[in-house]
Amino acid sequence: MSHTTTDEPARKASGTTVPVLAFAGIVVAVMQTLLVPVIKDLPKLLDTTPGNATWVLTSTLLSGAVATPIMGRLGDLFGKRRMLIASLSVMVVGALVSAFTDALLPMIVGRTLQGFAMGAIPLGIGLMRDMLPRERLGSAMALMSSSIGVGGGLALPAAALVAQHTDWHALFYGAAGLGVLAIALTLLVVPESPLRAKGSFDLPGALGLAAGLVLFLLPITKGSDWGWSSPTTLGLFAAAVVVLLLWGLMELRVKAPLVDLRTTARREVLLTNLASIMVGVSFYVISLVLPQLLQLPSETGYGLGQSMVVAGLCVAPLGLTMMFTAPVYARLSARYGPRTTLILGLVIIGIGYAGGLGLMSAAWQTVVTSVLIGAGIGLAYSSLPALIIGAVPASETGAANGLNTLMRSIGTSVSSAVIGMVLANSANDVGGVAVPTMQGFRVSFLIATAAVAVGLALAFFLPRRRPATTTQLRASSEEDANLARAEQALAGEGVAGESPAGGAPRGFRGRVLAADGAPVARAKVTLIDRHGRQAGATLSGGDGSYALAVPAEGPYVLAARAAGHGPLAHSATHPGADRPVDLDLALPGETVSA
Repeated sequence: MSHTTTDEPARKASGTTVPVLAFAGIVVAVMQTLLVPVIKDLPKLLDTTPGNATWVLTSTLLSGAVATPIMGRLGDLFGKRRMLIASLSVMVVGALVSAFTDALLPMIVGRTLQGFAMGAIPLGIGLMRDMLPRERLGSAMALMSSSIGVGGGLALPAAALVAQHTDWHALFYGAAGLGVLAIALTLLVVPESPLRAKGSFDLPGALGLAAGLVLFLLPITKGSDWGWSSPTTLGLFAAAVVVLLLWGLMELRVKAPLVDLRTTARREVLLTNLASIMVGVSFYVISLVLPQLLQLPSETGYGLGQSMVVAGLCVAPLGLTMMFTAPVYARLSARYGPRTTLILGLVIIGIGYAGGLGLMSAAWQTVVTSVLIGAGIGLAYSSLPALIIGAVPASETGAANGLNTLMRSIGTSVSSAVIGMVLANSANDVGGVAVPTMQGFRVSFLIATAAVAVGLALAFFLPRRRPATTTQLRASSEEDANLARAEQALAGEGVAGESPAGGAPRGFRGRVLAADGAPVARAKVTLIDRHGRQAGATLSGGDGSYALAVPAEGPYVLAARAAGHGPLAHSATHPGADRPVDLDLALPGETVSA
């Protein structure tokens, strides 16, 4: 088990920290749909075949999938803000590489570097957990989690407008400019998290996961071109199974693995990740279907004959609604819990797709569908990080959310491959051009509805949890009671130097010390369980001693604070035996204002 230590006093997050992190997430997500308006023209623009041109999109997907869990783990080890800036910097370099070329290979290299920035989203969620108070955390994580959809949705009309009126390379110049702005704002506004996971980076695990993901995602994205029953496709799937199985066996034996599979196998984490795949599938279907329906000529009998820009504007409410759903999610989750909001979001998505089957005959109807599905996806995406964070230790936040973001990417990859195959197989040949049919669009919506149904089934099996407001009130009252008892013990007739909480036969005990080793009296020590709830609190005695009982075995975080000293957060695991774990807490030497 990795531990979390504090290397420096925590800097408080300002009021602009959350908007800046969300902006960084939106900038990164823009890379996913940046080229959608010109996708049909890529073979001509790059002077290559349609099959080769698809690598411009596939490369971004693959690099994003590989980078997401890796950057999450690096952030846990070396600093989430530092890795966030690194991710954005690589994206800027990739955008500039693509902006200066018309050749296929350099374009693929640039797009690969742009996809590398997808790790910024779990890093932003991790920073929020480390810095924000509980009352602000729900809406902040919801906004950051939704940024992956917000950026993708808003990029469609913006990219269409640029592509229609200027040179298509301007898309990459704009992306690079947004990346530079995000870096500058992050450096100015976002403080570094003081939490670090002890251990080393699992390089063999990273290489194994990268190889397995590439072998798995490559045939998914290229299967329709190669043929789903071709030896290449089947061979890559078989190789992916073998590599990922060997990788899993290796990770189980590593002391500090890239992905803690035992944690991942927990019911709540596993079901949340599987539900994330279904949400990813449903999100990408509308992004693929509606722009094509809107731009098809009205002479087809069902096409809506809209321009590229108008089509983008009709789909834009998908991203805007997701963005405005974040504060609504925070209120719903605080009252009913993230499990309930996930279920509600999936129900709304299902209604949107079912209703959308009959809302395809006018542009305004596609706007209604976009708003409804956007609201549902916003609620669903917002619920996912809260469910993950509530089930993993603080030291694994970045890696766990990175894996969850990866699951969403797998969902969008599967959606892209399946819907692409459905539309291609149902298309009509008109003068040598494949024209999608209304039947293909409706079958695509039915597939999305089926994915939502599977996601709902998984969500219903998630464990129930009390609403956050109830938990917070209960935790606060327990802390007040514990501190009151500690005050009485310190002011009463207890023996000097005796632990204020007794012997804590099953719990943590030790002393709170200053940087120079001197004991710190009356330091507040709070015990936090793996769900982020307070499990106890006490005050240190005159000799700095403290003791806290634990309700059960497992990982905990001990937070210590005293006047004139910096705060400390230290994680440790209690084995559950009826004996205390000795743990001294050394407060940072730098002072903070009282």
